Amino acid sequence: MNYHDITKQDMLNGDGLRVVLWVSGCNHHCKNCQNPITWDKNGGLPFDEAAEKELFEALDKPFIDGITFSGGDPLFPDNRSEVFRLIKKIRKLLPDKTIWLYTGYTWEQIKDLEDIKDIDVICEGEFVEKLKDNNKHWVGSTNQRVINVPETLKTGKVVLHE
Repeated sequence: MNYHDITKQDMLNGDGLRVVLWVSGCNHHCKNCQNPITWDKNGGLPFDEAAEKELFEALDKPFIDGITFSGGDPLFPDNRSEVFRLIKKIRKLLPDKTIWLYTGYTWEQIKDLEDIKDIDVICEGEFVEKLKDNNKHWVGSTNQRVINVPETLKTGKVVLHE
């Protein structure tokens, strides 16, 4: 997996102060995407041991609330195994940190992925320019949802994050 950046103190991509891992690779190619530079899976840098160490050092700070996976698309097929490996490691080593993930896939397309249960909040759906809404919290268009994953899995119906 490649990545473009690790943002160490971000308040725009989830609740609280977060670390954001911006991965490479996306097959959605949404018109007027905010981050088209991340579409190419070969763009950016290899996510190697040094990058992982940098990520965990940033995430281990007591004032950091959690991590957000963005991109690109963390659930781009070539990214899934590495992203889910990182999520499992975060759950084990830093269980109090929240995990958010942005994806262009809809909940209905990804809900059966085995490791989805380890994510707290998923911001899902492709950005649709004609549905753009600057007042929508955490996402950019009205078709996108911010889903509370544990509650959604527990109830069997989509529960939005508040």
